[in-house]
Amino acid sequence: MGFFKIGDLAGAAGVSRDTIRYYERTGLFPAPGRSVAGYRLYSDADLLRLKFIRSGQDLGFTLAETGELLALQASDTAQASAVLAMTRDKIRQAQTRVNELNRIRTILESLAAACPGEAPASDCPILSFISARPSAPASQDQTK
Repeated sequence: MGFFKIGDLAGAAGVSRDTIRYYERTGLFPAPGRSVAGYRLYSDADLLRLKFIRSGQDLGFTLAETGELLALQASDTAQASAVLAMTRDKIRQAQTRVNELNRIRTILESLAAACPGEAPASDCPILSFISARPSAPASQDQTK
């Protein structure tokens, strides 16, 4: 069983040291043991956990959801149906995002086709569309 210092673990997992520290602060990643000199020491199991977290994020799971998946993985009594339910919910969310992106693409393609590229910017329908579009209520997340 190998041991890694934080920089070695970060490199092996393809994340930054700050990411590992953040995961530790949030409880998603266990606090490591320390060497006599005070260096954080991580195990092969820590590397696998870190890769699991990153893989979950790559699939669109939030850190909180990834924490739930880790808890399900570690449980002796959890059923695969719980993982399946989370995954199906993630599929629905992904489909909603795909639909929204397709809608945006359609609008942008239409606007781009209507834009007279050699005309003054003030004649551009893209700018007119953006200017005339009502803003969303403050409660909606504009960073989707």
